[in-house]
Amino acid sequence: MTSTGQDISIYFRTELEDAGDIELVVVLPTFRRPEHVIKTLKTIVSQRPDVAFATVVIENDDEGLAGAAAAKDFFLGHPSDSIVIIAHQRGNCYAYNAGWATALENYPNLRAIAIIDDDEIAAPEWLDCLITAQEATQADMVGGPQLPVFEDVTGQKWKRHPVFTPHYDTTGPVPILFSSGNVLVTRRVLDAMPRPFLDPAFNFIGGGDADFYSRGKEKGFSFAWANEAWVAETVPARRTSASWVRARSLRNGAISTMLEHRRDPSFGGRVKTFGKSLALLGASLPRGIKLWRKTGLFSAGLYHFYVAVGRLMAEFGFVNEQYRNPEKN
Repeated sequence: MTSTGQDISIYFRTELEDAGDIELVVVLPTFRRPEHVIKTLKTIVSQRPDVAFATVVIENDDEGLAGAAAAKDFFLGHPSDSIVIIAHQRGNCYAYNAGWATALENYPNLRAIAIIDDDEIAAPEWLDCLITAQEATQADMVGGPQLPVFEDVTGQKWKRHPVFTPHYDTTGPVPILFSSGNVLVTRRVLDAMPRPFLDPAFNFIGGGDADFYSRGKEKGFSFAWANEAWVAETVPARRTSASWVRARSLRNGAISTMLEHRRDPSFGGRVKTFGKSLALLGASLPRGIKLWRKTGLFSAGLYHFYVAVGRLMAEFGFVNEQYRNPEKN
């Protein structure tokens, strides 16, 4: 148990540098992907930023521990500053929170954390690009693209679908970020934001990261995009089915409604959100036709419709917990 009150235990640790010299920590949550987490770690330890960095791996399957065991074996063969912890409470928000808290507690001179997921492979200069963009823009949080790599070669068409398309394509300041799968978060954000950083209410829905950014924006924090700081995200065949893409689109809509309700829970605010959802539903046809023409993908043309429907479903409490059954996600 850590001082944060979370149920966390240390599984393995390697110290090469003095902990006080570490200025950057790469946070890597993992859940039942032992083979891929090794691929991710290989691209992390090969990074050569100008600052000393460490890696924190968070195992979120405290029964199987396959990811923790794989990470331990990797670090034994590739010594680097690292901690492998077990987040005993299941859920992606618990895992992220455990990793962020561990970084803060173990590295007193930490300046930033960089987050990557266990189904991603980092570009050779991933950390350098994130740091450079942060220094150039002085943004509090910097995101980068997650480029899909489809296991099923027939799924390449989905690359043009909004579900798999990065939100931005140009390096520089942006209004807000959406995903925690590739992001740099500065120390001043971690010190200012209340804990838990990510709300566990989003554990199995997703959107805890979007909620974190939304609350951060309300506090005045700024955002930027580093287009060169890409990661390649492995997309399993099950995520290229029309039913999965439809469920993700509906979920995206539901999350947007939930976030708007949180920003303004008043009756007037809920009416405004409901009206916005109806307006988006009405606009989904012309927007869908435009997107269909742009991408050449009919299913992409349905995205705005499903987002609007998902927003309306959330008004009545219907939100799909896509992360509840990991084998189907």
